[in-house]
Amino acid sequence: MKGRSEAKPSYSASNLPPGPWKLPVIGNLHQLAGSLPHHRLRDLAKKYGPLMHLKLGEVSAVVVSSAEFAKEAPILAAKILSYDSTNIGFAPYGDYWRQLRKICTLELLSPKRVQGFRPIREEEAMNLIEWIALREGSPINLTEEIYSSTYTVTSRAAFGKKNKDHEKFIYAVKETIKVAAGFDLADVFPSVKLLNLIRLHKETDRIMEDIIKEHKKDRATSDCGEGEAEEDLVDVLLKFHERGNGFEFSLTTDNIKAVILDIFGAGVRHQLHL
Repeated sequence: MKGRSEAKPSYSASNLPPGPWKLPVIGNLHQLAGSLPHHRLRDLAKKYGPLMHLKLGEVSAVVVSSAEFAKEAPILAAKILSYDSTNIGFAPYGDYWRQLRKICTLELLSPKRVQGFRPIREEEAMNLIEWIALREGSPINLTEEIYSSTYTVTSRAAFGKKNKDHEKFIYAVKETIKVAAGFDLADVFPSVKLLNLIRLHKETDRIMEDIIKEHKKDRATSDCGEGEAEEDLVDVLLKFHERGNGFEFSLTTDNIKAVILDIFGAGVRHQLHL
């Protein structure tokens, strides 16, 4: 386009990785059309390298297609949802990560603990079967109902009895995972997506804060956790939160929230691969 001029960006273009030419307003969006986006990105990466700059609408994006480079790239959504990268999935390798992994392996997901939650799984499986039986002859979305049952099992294992905000929490977690993991038009105009993510995160944070406070109150007024089967996952994590817990390692309230959200995410990912 002859005589076309562009506003000078506030950053130096020399600091950006190489990338294909860009159009005004839409940037490189036209180069992702006509095929699956990840296939187009693969083809562009072959030409411009494992670290490539694209303009997606109003977003200046760096595309990483190398495992080595990917280890270094921070993800804003993950930073928000993981309470500043303090969950298992995004915590940097070190003593904190090792201790957290140890807690998950020996405490949260031990064979005895998982077996202790068997009555919950069986009850929710029976609830699902009965729900399907009542709708004999009617179309149902089985995938959606299995997801809902998975969320309910995870929620009961994590929090014990159903909280008054149980349904709100499950809805907020579903929407959070959908917003954070999906790729849609909002990704190239991120102000809307980020606001949605922050709003949903505040909702899940508020509910978990109430649940943790309720658990603390119950633990202060009763002998909690005589056996693993009586403890939910919040009870287990609170043992590492209390003063004088006898462990060399302690968790903050935000650390506990991060781990609980990680467990919900892992449950959903497991269902997606079944």
